[in-house]
Amino acid sequence: MIDRILNTADEPADEQEVELEVTLRPRDFANYIGQKRLKQNIKLAIDAATKRGEPLDHVLLHGPPGLGKTTMASVIAHEMGAQIRITSGPAIERSGDLASLLTNLQDGDILFIDEIHRLNRTVEEVLYSAMEDFKLDIMLGKGPSARSLRLDLPKFTIIGATTRTGALAAPLRDRFGMIHRLEFYTPEEIEQIIARAATILNVKIDKPAASELAQRSRLTPRVANRLLKRVRDYADVNGDGIIDTEISHRALELLDIDELGLDTADRRLLSAIIENYDGGPVGVETLAALTAEERSTIEDFYEPYLMQIGLLERTPRGRKVTAKAYKHVGKKQRPGREQSALL
Repeated sequence: MIDRILNTADEPADEQEVELEVTLRPRDFANYIGQKRLKQNIKLAIDAATKRGEPLDHVLLHGPPGLGKTTMASVIAHEMGAQIRITSGPAIERSGDLASLLTNLQDGDILFIDEIHRLNRTVEEVLYSAMEDFKLDIMLGKGPSARSLRLDLPKFTIIGATTRTGALAAPLRDRFGMIHRLEFYTPEEIEQIIARAATILNVKIDKPAASELAQRSRLTPRVANRLLKRVRDYADVNGDGIIDTEISHRALELLDIDELGLDTADRRLLSAIIENYDGGPVGVETLAALTAEERSTIEDFYEPYLMQIGLLERTPRGRKVTAKAYKHVGKKQRPGREQSALL
């Protein structure tokens, strides 16, 4: 399986890399580039909550990976002047784990739960009363002697992040007072993010090179930062450390990232649909078997960007490539294919 540059499972290799990742994250709205409408809505809610002396309402952030959901949670905590505790859905295995987290919070604290759609259903049910009434219902003992105990909780805020809103149970989703989607960034916003990261990393990059990196960063800040680091490595080894268009072009060619930001795995997916299924439609399970990828990987990592740039369509009968995709991968569309697909 090809290790993709946008793979969110990649963790920094050492403490220095962890510290670097943290410093690249903006801490406040002033330095958070992009997501203008989201920032306006969140800032309004923060100002209102602060004016009333109340905790912020629970927030659900959703959207494709790498767009800044975790960063936004940290920014919200900073703007509220609150402490933030960070965990993830899979890490909360039992109700006792959740109880331990909640009882250790203080008034106004924020609990950030990444991948909240992967919470255990039993844990979810305990979370309902905690979010709505700030009460924690726990069972003591088993069998006929079991009894329920209700504990008071501090007034806290939960910020949930998910790439799959549809996987959330409706009762949990309905308990979030604010639900916001993070959209893909514009190339101009990505260019600003690259310029900011280059300043923090003490890397010299000219504007045309930054523009080229932005065009190939899949409209995603996380990918932009990673590409910048890899191009920086290439510039340090094969140049004088300054990133210009020639250095960036050669580095991206070595990484096999094309002008639309697609890597080998993306092009392989498009080619598989064209060569094996005449452009589609084809079911996602079949695609998963054909590409040796998990269904969730295709739905969460491949499709959003490929659909955003108009190379892939999702139809009731399956996935189908567009005429633009044929042209991009250098394949010839069979005459009459568009007409037959509509029948």
